[in-house]
Amino acid sequence: MSTIVLVRHGENDWVKKNRLAGWIPGIHLNQSGREQAEQAANRLADLPIKAVYSSPVLRCTETAQYVAKPHQLEVIELEELGEVKYGKWEGKKIKKLARKRRWHAVQFFPSRFRFPQGEALRETQFRAVQVIEELSAAHQTEAVVVVSHADLIKLVLAHYLGVHMDLFQRIAVSPASASVLSLSDNGLVRILRINDNGPLQLPKPSQPSKKKEKNQADT
Repeated sequence: MSTIVLVRHGENDWVKKNRLAGWIPGIHLNQSGREQAEQAANRLADLPIKAVYSSPVLRCTETAQYVAKPHQLEVIELEELGEVKYGKWEGKKIKKLARKRRWHAVQFFPSRFRFPQGEALRETQFRAVQVIEELSAAHQTEAVVVVSHADLIKLVLAHYLGVHMDLFQRIAVSPASASVLSLSDNGLVRILRINDNGPLQLPKPSQPSKKKEKNQADT
């Protein structure tokens, strides 16, 4: 039985700016992201990790270096673990993209959506699951870490949870969080952890819309 620990990369400044960083080179972890990556490495330091794999995108390889260091392992980059290929949407502000009619499909019908001049999310899920299965076969009695991106990890989790892709946005994957899969060569699947990033925290209360605030002021 193989154990696959899925770790999302730490925070970068593009997350704060709510922009799709995609495969754009040179986007480093920020100070908060480096701290998150170090905390993730500390949480995983006592596990018998035999290999660390990573998306080739910089923010992932930087996170993977933190995770690999306590185990004295080299980071192995795999193209198949890379970010969704957002095509023409890469680098754009999510606030502007959310005004597009097709943004509705990303949120509610992702199984039918293809990013303009980019990748279909069903293709992302297929390549991600394929490489996870290959890693499971190569490490049948071992634990390995896979450092990747939020959407890719959510798509992988949806697959192994038996959740339709159109519901994958309901899964939360925070920066530097760990989700754990146990995969047996007889087909058995167990999801051991999802979005584990340390002490439990309650979700932040949603902010009332300006329209709602105005209505409350008028009452």
